[in-house]
Amino acid sequence: MTDAFAADLSGRRIRVGLDVGGTKIDAVAVSPEGEILARLRRPTGWGEDAVVVSVVDAVEALAAEGGFARSSVESVGVGIPGLVDADTGRVLHAVNLGVESLDLAGLAGRRLGIPVRVENDVKAAALGAAVLRGIEGSMAYLNLGTGVAAGIVVDGSIWRGARGTAGEVGHLSVDPRGRLCGCGQRGCIETFCGGGALARAWDRPGALPVRDILDAADAGDELATDLRADLFHGAAAAVRALVLSADVERVIIGGGLTSLGDRLYAGVRTALQAGAEASAFMRSLHLDERIELLPAGSPAAALGAALVGSSTPTKETVSHG
Repeated sequence: MTDAFAADLSGRRIRVGLDVGGTKIDAVAVSPEGEILARLRRPTGWGEDAVVVSVVDAVEALAAEGGFARSSVESVGVGIPGLVDADTGRVLHAVNLGVESLDLAGLAGRRLGIPVRVENDVKAAALGAAVLRGIEGSMAYLNLGTGVAAGIVVDGSIWRGARGTAGEVGHLSVDPRGRLCGCGQRGCIETFCGGGALARAWDRPGALPVRDILDAADAGDELATDLRADLFHGAAAAVRALVLSADVERVIIGGGLTSLGDRLYAGVRTALQAGAEASAFMRSLHLDERIELLPAGSPAAALGAALVGSSTPTKETVSHG
């Protein structure tokens, strides 16, 4: 046990962050200095009651795993998919969790006896990524997973925009004749580089369809080669959109597709370089030098949730994902 950890046990100084996903919760305990003291993963329940129980149980399990009393926890932050009212802690339309409308902050907070704040998962991850990378000023977090979403952090705070959609590039249409997106448009960025869209286009069995696509492309499969190009093209389009619209200094790429490692990073860089060949203006932006890839399994989302949990509510309340 570290000295910092021992000091935290003497009072309510530990911040807990929970990244609630469709199948699992990633939970971290964080010291006042920002050190991750304990971490665990647990399954997520399905349905509104089960999600509340999962959050409460995750906090208790984390305390047991970390060897600290629940009474030493001063705040709990939750990052969760869906439409989130960050002031009230209500979650709407988190379809992958079976949640239509849930007062998560109120219900979980009363059961725990601890203040609970809730934020959209990608926006929480953006805040965590900024801290992990030590980025001051402006940055965007691009989440490449089953879907595509993004969040923007400016000077250590989440920037939501007028209606909470700042940075949401996944449903920006870049090809009106492209594949149909779940949002109803055609050719959205998500249809190019979202893992779900790529898996549907590939339509072959496999536990990791996007990795299978890259492997098959390396072996010369024509469909896989086209889908690999789509992946890199779509991710590069998202980077361009984030930089050109918000002029962020860095774009940090996270999400499930980061398990592809250097194959993803190198492919996106090459696509950015190719897209700038014919434009002196685009070359001047050096987009290929402004991207970073979070390592697979990064605690960014849970850490960001812990930071959200210890912050005060803002006036811009609604965030999407």
